[in-house]
Amino acid sequence: MFFKENNDTDLGETTIPNIFIDIYMPMANGLYVKVYLLAYRYACELNQIHKIDNNYIAKELGIPLSDVNDAWKFWESKKIVRIYREKGDSFNYPVEFVDLKKIYMENIFISSKSNKYNIDNIVLSSEEEDFVNMFKKIERIINRYLNSNEKIELINIKNSGISSEIIVYGYEYVKKKYNEVKSVSYIKTIIDSWNEMKLKTVEDIENHLLKDDERNKLYKKIFNYLGFYRNPTKSEKDTIDTWIDKFGYDLDIILYACSKSKNTSRISISYIEAVIEKWYKASLRTIEEIKSYEENHSKKSFSPNKQTQTKDLKPKTRHHIINQTFSKYDPDELERMLFESQKNKFK
Repeated sequence: MFFKENNDTDLGETTIPNIFIDIYMPMANGLYVKVYLLAYRYACELNQIHKIDNNYIAKELGIPLSDVNDAWKFWESKKIVRIYREKGDSFNYPVEFVDLKKIYMENIFISSKSNKYNIDNIVLSSEEEDFVNMFKKIERIINRYLNSNEKIELINIKNSGISSEIIVYGYEYVKKKYNEVKSVSYIKTIIDSWNEMKLKTVEDIENHLLKDDERNKLYKKIFNYLGFYRNPTKSEKDTIDTWIDKFGYDLDIILYACSKSKNTSRISISYIEAVIEKWYKASLRTIEEIKSYEENHSKKSFSPNKQTQTKDLKPKTRHHIINQTFSKYDPDELERMLFESQKNKFK
């Protein structure tokens, strides 16, 4: 709670419109605000004792004249001051403070209902504890004050049904991951992706990120085993996810499949995919079943019956045919047959 002490002593006052405090002040750094307020204080004096110019402002604040010049460029870009530059002097020039109430009435209140809605939202949010706490937490994360545009964007995100806890967690997640502050629109993209996955609480998001982190570690182990020192493509990730989520294979089975590809001329995910699909279609679920299947398959490939069949397929010569013909008879029968054959020749 903040309150003001009442005192009848008049030492002079400078009235600052709330629109400057609520809308424009959060946009600027502290130095620019100091320049604006000090110059505005002197602009409100009817009878100025000293000649007030940018040199005087720089001296009073103990800053370089160039910083004062930069401050006026900033406020001019926000269209709340008018600068009347004179030839020959690029640092000292008249500055006119625009009537902020008039700006509000003409350009915001009348011309744009949406802007009025946004400004009203900022004011209302400053009175709601949930919004105030959310803004404070975010400001601690980004290590600066939120400007009015950022507050408007955050208000819109929250009003779309996203909890303040998730919004704050979005900032924490991005800061931890990238070690830098990202824009509100970037944070919104992250939050939207969580929302599409129907992650409704911070706990849901943390569980998902933990699972995602574990899966990324698994991708890395597979690729390192294969000698791929790069990140997998989305297609490769989807293929590996199928092995794990649909086929139910663990890392040991996948790495065993990967070992099969090392005998090929070119290691590829597609080759491993074919091996794993073959195991899945054969209803092999453990590495023991797979090894047993391979052993049985190997025995069938080199069975005696197959070897005999292979021998039978060899082309037969005249010698083979004669041998097979006479192997049907014993020696006595062969001698009798020979005698009969010779006997007939001499008849």
